[in-house]
Amino acid sequence: MDIKLIKFQSHGDDRGSLVALEDNKNIPFTIKRIYYLFNTKDKVRRGFHAHKKLKQLAVVLKGSCRFMLDDGKEKIELLLDNPEQGLYIESFVWREMYDFSEDCVLLVLADSFYDEADYIRDYQEFTKLANHDS
Repeated sequence: MDIKLIKFQSHGDDRGSLVALEDNKNIPFTIKRIYYLFNTKDKVRRGFHAHKKLKQLAVVLKGSCRFMLDDGKEKIELLLDNPEQGLYIESFVWREMYDFSEDCVLLVLADSFYDEADYIRDYQEFTKLANHDS
């Protein structure tokens, strides 16, 4: 599985830092939806789904969390803890997020509006669909 971490240009001085996110520039798609997770309780895991078409970019604005990504062939775990980079998640990738730090704010940019029909929420169905396309 090819994991893409996108490095953002950070601008800063003695007043602080700034990162600009622009669709089709440092974000590899047109942004249609933005949401964020915060105040996630201790030992809670989130995600447990894949998307048929949707592509996303996850950015930890504050704190940290771990991702488990699975394309049906291999699983990769990684730590997101840098607001100067984003994790690009293609379609047909199962994702789970966990080990949220108490101060974690996880921002997610998506290339489509919310569509429940695009979700695959059953892992067995996901592996069947993911391996059928190979």
